[in-house]
Amino acid sequence: MPPEQIADRTARAVDAAVHAGRGLGLTVTEPKVLYEAFSVVVHLAPSPVVARVLTVLPHYADLDSQAVRQRAELGVTRWLADRGTPVIPPSPLVPREPVQRDGFSMTFWQLVNVAPDAEPDYVANAGLVADLHAAMRDYPGDLSFLSAAEPRFIEDGLVLLKDHPDLLDPADLDRARREWQVLEPVVRSRATFERTFPGIDLQPIHGDCPAVNIVPEVRGHLYADFEMVTLGPVEWDLAGLGPDCEAAYDQAARSRGMRELNKDVLGFVNAVGMLRGVACLALAPQLPMLADAIRPLIEQWRSTPFAGGLTG
Repeated sequence: MPPEQIADRTARAVDAAVHAGRGLGLTVTEPKVLYEAFSVVVHLAPSPVVARVLTVLPHYADLDSQAVRQRAELGVTRWLADRGTPVIPPSPLVPREPVQRDGFSMTFWQLVNVAPDAEPDYVANAGLVADLHAAMRDYPGDLSFLSAAEPRFIEDGLVLLKDHPDLLDPADLDRARREWQVLEPVVRSRATFERTFPGIDLQPIHGDCPAVNIVPEVRGHLYADFEMVTLGPVEWDLAGLGPDCEAAYDQAARSRGMRELNKDVLGFVNAVGMLRGVACLALAPQLPMLADAIRPLIEQWRSTPFAGGLTG
């Protein structure tokens, strides 16, 4: 996708958010794009509302499936906010439901005052993830098992990459396919996971690297971006962050009387996370920056144990 088409997609997403916001009674005169990658995040100024519009998606993600995931996110963030957990909450100025406009599905969030020049500290944030897990443990909503692993996304991505040796070397694709044969049954089935990792409890988890998705608000940290919320092992939320972050989580977990991370499960979730990263290359035609952004991950993946040490 050339830059002019990406710019057009962004403009259409912003226009959809503006018209949707106005349709919900918001005053919107100066929309401002705050961030753009897989979604376009736009402040509907002067209203204190931020719209997140999904834009970069796999081919099978229709509006209905997007809305299902967005409802889960809105449900868990509202529940957490009502219990005093520091999250970026859904906007109270509009109905807390996904809104669809002009082919886009979007959600609306409360504008927060981000601390200026704040540098992310992922090790410290990893310790905060234990607090989040404690807060999420009793969430009563219905969540599917490891939906954040997106098995169809991995499977379809590996198929599409067969026609793109410019994005992924055929030898790497062969390894990815063989790894997926080992990992897929454990990803797709809760029963298989529990047989493979007996005694590992499952609970509601963030689903999308929460240590990275912590916003430094002027009054403190806020957990954000629960779009991948799922039922799974707590290790999933630490996938790919490395030993320093794992140690910070374990220390915080011990202080709360929670279990520490299991090394075997970490190997599994790290391997699945790596394959999701590989599969993301299939989205590079929509988001060209991915080709360069994922290259270091591919180099790292080549040096890791096959399938995280799991045997089929």
